[in-house]
Amino acid sequence: MGANNISVVSSLFVFSIMFLSISSALHTAGTRRKQYTPCKNMVVFFHDIVYNGENAGNATAAIVAAPQGSNLTILAPQNHFGNIVVFDDPVTLDNNLQSEAVGRAQGFYLYDRKNTFTAWLGFSFVFNSTYHKGTINLAGADPALNKTRDISVIGGTGDFFMHRGIATLMTDAVEGDVYFRLRVDINFYECW
Repeated sequence: MGANNISVVSSLFVFSIMFLSISSALHTAGTRRKQYTPCKNMVVFFHDIVYNGENAGNATAAIVAAPQGSNLTILAPQNHFGNIVVFDDPVTLDNNLQSEAVGRAQGFYLYDRKNTFTAWLGFSFVFNSTYHKGTINLAGADPALNKTRDISVIGGTGDFFMHRGIATLMTDAVEGDVYFRLRVDINFYECW
């Protein structure tokens, strides 16, 4: 009779665990996701001027790798596929290139698809001004033909220590293959 009691108790225990697991899963499946609100946000513009062989004095970006047969002063055909560009661009609080720079955007982008115009970005905003001090680190895919696109804010230092969130990129201006300006709307969801 003792073995039967142990079997009944263990069966009830297993059934209880299964019941709690299923009811917990059903409860969370029916609830809505929490809508997060940013703990901090900011808008900046960065201005990218690609070196084209004639603008060394103004260039803030340079092609450092290109597909075979291409050169380092003209972006490759076919959506610039294979080009890798490094940059050290001025960052301003408005869309005027002549405005006071509040920091620099430093990093790289690489054109990673043949069949559409898209890039992958990895860069930091480096601030050392009266407005902000520190860095914001960003990375992600940039399907440049979309009106807006999101990349990840993966950390920071100084005023942005351990911040994480989303940066929404919007192409604000384009002048051929030499100049473009991005509006970057940064929303931090983790602030320390």
